Amino acid sequence: MTDSSQPRTIPAATVERLVEGVRSAVELRCVAGQGGMGRPIRHPRVQKSGLALAGHFFGLVPTRVQVLGETELSYLDTLSHDEMSQAARAFFAQQLSCVVTTKRADAPRELVLAAEASGTPLFVSNTRTSPTINALHAVLDEILAPTLDLHGVLVDVFGIGLLILGKSGVGKSECAIELVLRGHRLVADDVVSCEWRPPGMVFGAAKELLRHHVEVRGLGVLNVKDMFGVTAVRERKRIDIVTRLEDWTDGVEYERLGVDDRHQNILGTPIRLLVVPVRPGRDMASILEMAARNELLRRAGTHSARELLTRLEETASIPASALAIDDAPESAFGNERVPPPPNSSVARPPWTAGAPSGHESSAWVPAVRPKPRESDE
Repeated sequence: MTDSSQPRTIPAATVERLVEGVRSAVELRCVAGQGGMGRPIRHPRVQKSGLALAGHFFGLVPTRVQVLGETELSYLDTLSHDEMSQAARAFFAQQLSCVVTTKRADAPRELVLAAEASGTPLFVSNTRTSPTINALHAVLDEILAPTLDLHGVLVDVFGIGLLILGKSGVGKSECAIELVLRGHRLVADDVVSCEWRPPGMVFGAAKELLRHHVEVRGLGVLNVKDMFGVTAVRERKRIDIVTRLEDWTDGVEYERLGVDDRHQNILGTPIRLLVVPVRPGRDMASILEMAARNELLRRAGTHSARELLTRLEETASIPASALAIDDAPESAFGNERVPPPPNSSVARPPWTAGAPSGHESSAWVPAVRPKPRESDE
């Protein structure tokens, strides 16, 4: 298994960006701490720490979004005014990124005062706790996804995301153009921005400045969307196969059977790797199309190479006597034998009388029958 050497990048996320992303799913109303909208969020999962309101702060992560649901708020309702104020001040003194209360139109006044005093954003959600957390997780997975930039080309071929890697000038962009001409869709050229998404998928997209463009040596930079239409491009695609193009080198053993899978590790996720040699005369676009079709078959449960190997192993275990074939067919009218055809391995033409008896294959039989000698006429 190979690993990408480029370091991964964790993008910066702020409370303001979280609120903008979740706005379409859940309405978060800020009731205090408006000045802390620039506080950072560094964890993609929220935290419900009811024990923190009781003064137990072990395990509390300040850079996670804190959610106070019905259980936590009902606990605060059991406290007196002074006890609730003390618990709220101790809770917001932990320099939290932000706090969200759910299933209530308004937050308790003690929480609002403590949040405003510490500059911590406090939001109120009228939605129940579970839908609110799901919406927050969906946005956090997107804005906090680990990213990685790779030099390559990403193409959508039959719904399979093919990431084409290789050194400069090996023909990555030319393969992408040929695939687009065959009706497939370009995602990114030159720089592929990879993002990890749960539960273990890697998506690729183009940089904003390079989107829909491809560089072809001798022609320059081309806009694929303008040349072929909107159906020839795609904004983002999951990476299913990594194809590395290499110059054909004599003496190097390349994959012949395809039984054992190789993987490349991208953002901690293993993705199947194919190493394809490039030489003049090879139709690389057709080879990449076949790689995508084979991946579709594998997903459907058909592994051609392993099935062939299984049949070969089963054949090798059969005794040789069971595989003997009689070249002399039986007559359709009885058990009498009919003469074998002239090219059969059983039949020996007269002109092969001097041939070695060990040669049972018909490969040594001349393709042209020799002319008869005058003495034979």
